[in-house]
Amino acid sequence: MNRGLNLKRHTIAKFLTFPLRFPFNESIRFLSSFLRHLLFKSIRFMDSLVFPSASEDADDVFTLFDHSFSPLQQPSLSNSTEPLFLVSFRWWKEAREAVCSGGDGVLYNGTAQLTGAGEDEEKKAGMAAGRRDSKILVSMKREGEAKISEEERVSSEGDFALVSEWMFLTALKWHNDLTGVESFLPDEDSTHDLFSLQIRLLCVLETNSLVIKISQKDNQFGAFNTAYNIFCNEPRSLRIWDFSEQTNQLFTNKRKLFRDSGLLDEEIILELQVYGFSYSIKTREKGKEDMMAEQSMSDVPSFSGSLNMNGGVDKVNLYSRDEQSSALGRGYGRIPPLGLTGLYNLGNTCFMNSAIQCLVHTPKLVDYFLGDFRKDLNFENSLGTHGKLAIAFGDLSRKLWAPRTTPVSPTMFKSTLASFAPQFSGYNQHDSQELLAFLLDGLHEDLNRVKHKPYAELKDEDDRPDVVVADEYWRNHISRNDSIIVDLCQGQYRSSLACPVCKKLSITFDPFMYLSLPLPSTTLRKMTLTVVSTEGPTLPYPITVSVPNNGSLEDLVQALGTACLLREDEMLLIAEIYNHSIIRILDDPHDSVDLIRDNDRLVAYRLAKDTDGTPLVEFMHQPKEKLYIHAFPSFEKFGIPLLARMTDFSKGSEIYKQFLKLIDPYLMQADDSSIDSDITQNIAHEEEEMEDVVLDSDANLDSESANDLDSISDFEFYLDSGNFLASRIKIQMDEPVPISKSKRLIKVLVSWPKKMIEDYDTSILSLLRDVCEPTLKKPRESVSLYKCVDAFLKEEPLGPEDMWYCPHCKDHRQASKKLDLWRLPEILVIHLKRFSYNQYFKNKLETFVDFPIDDFDLSSYTFDKNKFCHHYALYAVSNHYGGMGGGHYTAFVQLGNNRWCEFDDNNVFPVDWEKIKTSAAYVLFYRRISLNDIE
Repeated sequence: MNRGLNLKRHTIAKFLTFPLRFPFNESIRFLSSFLRHLLFKSIRFMDSLVFPSASEDADDVFTLFDHSFSPLQQPSLSNSTEPLFLVSFRWWKEAREAVCSGGDGVLYNGTAQLTGAGEDEEKKAGMAAGRRDSKILVSMKREGEAKISEEERVSSEGDFALVSEWMFLTALKWHNDLTGVESFLPDEDSTHDLFSLQIRLLCVLETNSLVIKISQKDNQFGAFNTAYNIFCNEPRSLRIWDFSEQTNQLFTNKRKLFRDSGLLDEEIILELQVYGFSYSIKTREKGKEDMMAEQSMSDVPSFSGSLNMNGGVDKVNLYSRDEQSSALGRGYGRIPPLGLTGLYNLGNTCFMNSAIQCLVHTPKLVDYFLGDFRKDLNFENSLGTHGKLAIAFGDLSRKLWAPRTTPVSPTMFKSTLASFAPQFSGYNQHDSQELLAFLLDGLHEDLNRVKHKPYAELKDEDDRPDVVVADEYWRNHISRNDSIIVDLCQGQYRSSLACPVCKKLSITFDPFMYLSLPLPSTTLRKMTLTVVSTEGPTLPYPITVSVPNNGSLEDLVQALGTACLLREDEMLLIAEIYNHSIIRILDDPHDSVDLIRDNDRLVAYRLAKDTDGTPLVEFMHQPKEKLYIHAFPSFEKFGIPLLARMTDFSKGSEIYKQFLKLIDPYLMQADDSSIDSDITQNIAHEEEEMEDVVLDSDANLDSESANDLDSISDFEFYLDSGNFLASRIKIQMDEPVPISKSKRLIKVLVSWPKKMIEDYDTSILSLLRDVCEPTLKKPRESVSLYKCVDAFLKEEPLGPEDMWYCPHCKDHRQASKKLDLWRLPEILVIHLKRFSYNQYFKNKLETFVDFPIDDFDLSSYTFDKNKFCHHYALYAVSNHYGGMGGGHYTAFVQLGNNRWCEFDDNNVFPVDWEKIKTSAAYVLFYRRISLNDIE
């Protein structure tokens, strides 16, 4: 049984990583020691072959079963290792000269031959599949580090290059951007250029060479036959350049280990990624039908598109959940369309998928994470995640930009994110902007190039020019915060506070990562409320007023007061009615009317102005004949609750008097056809008797007279605590009302006998309308993005809870605050504040924002006009569809040449640029453009 190492191999669809297996000899104890050092300590090259960058599964780890070593002897893993790719030297050289830097590489000269194939004819034809012992031997002699001469730059058609993963992806994207693919869809007959080849690597120190063995038994026939066509089809010498800097360390470290241990060379099994040679093979074999060549292509699934109908418009589903297709183009002749990979929804993770797709398509940011971003990892920053979040995001970015179309499952990224941000754990729906804010901040801290932050003391303005002060603030900020996120996404505010008394002005310059813009209204909102009077013969009546959509409750009260001719000694109290009772009183004048929904039912009570905190009594109505359902009484209420101020609660009869006064306007008048005059006279007689009893303050009532008093009242009154299960306290006419003096609103339930329901017109009490009737609803309003910027930069007073301490007045003042844009970033992220909250509920604004796509001009809004161009072009949008209770996130992304696509979790669709503007737009992503790019 093999002992020492047990490596768990994990296969992913993007690239196969490099699993490593060693032959173990149970009789040689020290061999295990050597292999362990070779695996974990000797060279970064071996680390890259064994330990892939973050895999998709959280449990994708390697376990050790050799207990002859203590944990303290186990070396840590390198964070700078990358998988290895074999590509055309010429293809790599073009991209390297443009975007990649590094050494000149290590040159190998070699030859290749086929062994064990049997007959010579089979060797010539490359038909070695029939023999399982067939091998391709590639012998490569190391010539050492070499510079690329001018002649080699031109005549290097047949050379190979070994590059690491970040080099490969960087070059691939550079070629993709340079070519500018016109179509999303690859040709149906396009060949597949990326495949995994399992090889056996042997390092021969005596001859300073590498031997690569490609065995038929280790590979599928298609891969083996393609390898034969690459290395052996044409007899020639091979030149392989290693730019990954891995083999150099292989020789250096392995020589030292072998010298120390005295062991012989060992054969290493690994998987090499080969890209871009199918096209050259196909060109050589043009016009020649080769059954095995076709079979080699069958190992890679082919593309199949599907057409879906959505709102009558054809949408081509590029890559759906079940498609296992390839978008590889024709070798180096056709660059495959990159960046079209979707993300699986793990359960309400559409908010995360939308934000990620916008970020991984952000110019320069995607190039950074496809490149060697690990060199900037900051493992010492206590404010970050010790590099884990940046590594997880970088690995996910590379999976999404690899030449593949199978959707990616972001399991590992979500797990890493949740470990540092528990609010995103589980599978509840969240806000894409909140995730974006945390992710940008976390990536910045993980990639902060400043390892030790200096102390920066802020100086007073001292009437210095704003330019000088702003630059000083920015230098202090950069001295502590220097990352790709700061380079691309951070700008600077100019924030000013003005004292309303002494006019003292305080100016600061603060950094920002994104702009959160309010949605102002350009139209008026028509709102209908029911006005109820607490005195006089006036019956309830609806009244419709117009209020600005971005108005406050104070604006609504003023409009209502004007419409109903409110007296100076009166006030309006607005309450929301639900289930025939008051559920909340709208008494904060600063609350936005956006918090009032169209289907709310509001009542405006006309009350005398409150000067001494007089309690309010709410009278709710209920039929006296209770219905019993499942042995429990039904307390179903009816009508609009009535409201009154009361100061005297010494006797329950005061409650009765106040209620009779409120319902007097609802008493139906006597006539020959409807109301019997005797009933009316009886009610009037009861009222007179009650007044006589109550006004006689000197009368001493005994128990018998109290019972007589109760008997003359047809209504019954109960104190209601609002708890269905709690017992209701009946109010006695001759006893004090048991209430708390500190209670502002006293709820009284009035029990109506059937006779009284017939005598009063209770139907009037049921005339309660919605705030906005369906017939009054207008089409969704439209507002310009520039208006949102204006509203954001508008001067406004601070709230009472945010008082500013004025250094001149030596007191807290309600200062006026003004924001201005001083320095704008290269990538401008704009968050549209569609969601509003209060203590009762949440609300979403469906306002259509008309945002520019090609030229968003902020020149007139920016103070610092000399350093950069302030024109921006849209390249991504995070959309939210639905309401607060549930919704769905998608993303629109531009892929160049004015081509847009929609990322809906794992599905990717092309979309017309005219359809980018919708009322679902939630977060907008802009990139700076030059004036020359503006048409």
